[in-house]
Amino acid sequence: MGTPLEPRSEQVTEVLDRLYEEYPDSTISLNYSTRLELLIAVILSAQCTDERVNSVCAELFETYQTPEEYANAPQEELAEAINSITYYNNKAKYIRSACADIAEEHDGEVPDTMSELTDLAGVGRKTANVVLQHGHNVVEGIVVDTHVQRITRRLGITEEERPERIESDLVDIVPEDDWQQFTHLMIDHGRATCTAINPDCTDCVLADVCPSAKPDADIDLASGDPW
Repeated sequence: MGTPLEPRSEQVTEVLDRLYEEYPDSTISLNYSTRLELLIAVILSAQCTDERVNSVCAELFETYQTPEEYANAPQEELAEAINSITYYNNKAKYIRSACADIAEEHDGEVPDTMSELTDLAGVGRKTANVVLQHGHNVVEGIVVDTHVQRITRRLGITEEERPERIESDLVDIVPEDDWQQFTHLMIDHGRATCTAINPDCTDCVLADVCPSAKPDADIDLASGDPW
């Protein structure tokens, strides 16, 4: 079991320093060329791999280019186009509704505020943060996905459980200049090493500062369950 640094801000600084070195090219892995494509891709990515989303979107973005085209697409047609995505029926409904609002209420442009984005169907704070950061170059929070949620708890950076509470906790201790990259670094580390099941603690650059590190730790602090 590793020993986290105190105070938590020191733990965050050490974690960032090591992960920046480990993943120097860390960035968003979704493919898109417009703000609308980014929004669609992020909606589709909920509980689905980015690799799958990119595969589906390659054809989807050739078929539909404007909010009006998505909004006017028959539900069955759009659902069929994304049927390899998890919850594709619901996501097709969200996309059609969100695009109708974008066309009718925002002159066909993806909104650039948190409140307007989260008013769209299928768009929560996590999705809105991604769109703001990568579509509008506006960073006003930290995207908390499953990797961020899991790893920050394992590292003892937060004890919060819900994404909204985790984000509120993190913005107080993560330097604002690192908010965007913090998420990308956590995602890369979560995919490469700190996986949800059977993380590779023996080859982890954070093992000595991680209170969840196997084999010495008895508990996975992310879940609270024994290893």
